[in-house]
Amino acid sequence: MNVRSATEDDFDAITAVARATWHDTYDELDADTIDDTVDAWYTDDSMPLEAPGTVVLVAECAEQRSADESRTASDERDGELVGFTHAVAQGETADVLRMYVHPDHQGEGVGSALHERLMGTLEETKAEEVRSFDFAFNDASRRFYEGLGFEQTDEGEVEIDGEYYPEAVYTLEL
Repeated sequence: MNVRSATEDDFDAITAVARATWHDTYDELDADTIDDTVDAWYTDDSMPLEAPGTVVLVAECAEQRSADESRTASDERDGELVGFTHAVAQGETADVLRMYVHPDHQGEGVGSALHERLMGTLEETKAEEVRSFDFAFNDASRRFYEGLGFEQTDEGEVEIDGEYYPEAVYTLEL
């Protein structure tokens, strides 16, 4: 697996991972709402790569290579994009706004690899606290973040298509 900084060329694949994950995870939302939300939230405009404090990382699944194939230094990409994360650091706080792994690759360590690389990057920003936001009804997300040492510290609401949904805030002190 290769975890690297996202490029503009990654946004179609980021959107595809988000769409597959939302459809697989959020039974509380209807399919059209999911598609409209993904189309609005997972673009280069909503995750500007050059914005100060912004970190967008992607995880690629390694391609299978035969014994006579070798990887050259110019091979920047290993294969299929299977996960991504998006965070913004401002001052002493960093917010993980998105962390998704394609349903076909969950449980393979992709989320943990993204998290580890993200934490290293956020520590360089001098962030002392990392918060993550997700729907309160997402039990898999809660287990993932609690397994990494986060604690639920707050609740809120997120508006999607005129409806309000409960949101959980998880916090990790660095």
